[in-house]
Amino acid sequence: MAQRLEIPEHMPERRYQVRIRKRLDFGTVRRILIRSTNWIGDAILTTPAVRAVRRNFPDSEITILARPWVVPVFEASTEIDQIMIYEFDGRHQGWYGKIQLIKELKRGEFELAILFQNAFEAALLAFGASIPYRMGYNTDGRGLFLTHSVACTHQAKEVHEIDYYLGILEAFGMRPDGRELSLSISQKNRDRAREILREYLLCGKRLVGVNPGATFGSAKRWFPERYAALADMIHEEFMAAIVIFGSRSEVKVADRVASLMRHPSVNLCGKTGLGEAFALIQECSLFITNDSGLMHAAAALDVPVIALFGSTDPVTTGPNSRMSKVVRVPTSCSPCLKPVCVEDHRCMKQISVSMVFDHVKEFLK
Repeated sequence: MAQRLEIPEHMPERRYQVRIRKRLDFGTVRRILIRSTNWIGDAILTTPAVRAVRRNFPDSEITILARPWVVPVFEASTEIDQIMIYEFDGRHQGWYGKIQLIKELKRGEFELAILFQNAFEAALLAFGASIPYRMGYNTDGRGLFLTHSVACTHQAKEVHEIDYYLGILEAFGMRPDGRELSLSISQKNRDRAREILREYLLCGKRLVGVNPGATFGSAKRWFPERYAALADMIHEEFMAAIVIFGSRSEVKVADRVASLMRHPSVNLCGKTGLGEAFALIQECSLFITNDSGLMHAAAALDVPVIALFGSTDPVTTGPNSRMSKVVRVPTSCSPCLKPVCVEDHRCMKQISVSMVFDHVKEFLK
């Protein structure tokens, strides 16, 4: 029968509804599997929780299961020991592929699975792999597959995502290790970033990164013509080199920004790997971006960030950095959390170029 666990005295300000189906002695855990989230930004937001797992289990071997595009977030991390790649569209595709993945997980002989990803499938895979202890939120109807489940209440959903992921650990008595984001860059990616800077004659120049794209839909995006106008003003005022970032799926919007600019820019959208992009962002004096994964990367790398918010909520997904500024004009329909605006995109229309440039001057002067 499920039991309720009272929260330890060291965190009296929060309460969690938890269910425990099997008692766990944390001191006996030697092999841990962490199921990563599937989006780059979300994965970066889990890094305080990943660090907390390491602090609570200093002698355990920690493996993270992640989709291929998320791997660069963790590949240079000192908090984990091994990365397993979940090739959802490759060898782990379909039911046969899931069975193969379950077999691979069984060979890992994990004793505890901590599921930061909320999907039903994450719990089903851990259950199928016979991992004795399975911990996570009871979302997506997966509570029966978890031995340690946390009720996902409205209160849990209304906090910043960093605290949302930490909540899983805190609910079962694990101590957090701060809320600071962590993002380590491999020497290979640092070296490649320097090669790219030399290739585009950017060495020694003041760099300002611009990220006009965003996954999940166009509602999160400020307008290309405004990014172009802003970039020209920055170049003219501060003689900064403008570097445009983004993924392959965002090439069209990045090309549009570059074509609308009066001054030349370096458009790297779709031309670098994610790890290389992280290393290049770290070279920037300022990063201007929509709500996106690269926004969280810049925040994690202590690069000054100006983040433009419209359809999404900075309370839950804003950049966690003392050197960040969120630019947002409240409207009656924001945050709507919709991928495409069904109104007139007023939340972004009301963010003017001059409004953003005022914040640029604060950072660059």
